Amino acid sequence: MKADEIRKLSTSEMHKKLQGFRQELFNLRFQHSTGQLENTQRLPQVKKDIARILTILNEKQAGTGNE
Repeated sequence: MKADEIRKLSTSEMHKKLQGFRQELFNLRFQHSTGQLENTQRLPQVKKDIARILTILNEKQAGTGNE
């Protein structure tokens, strides 16, 4: 998910996406530890998406985000 796409979402939608990505990250880690994960590149992608959402949420909270 790109930063431009995230910036277009409302704050509540961002929180829902964040929760979904965190759940997906948990599931991916679980699959990785049990040896069932096939697409290992999805782990860093989800981590980066979580970081992007948190960064944009912090920008909006600080009032420096492009609204």
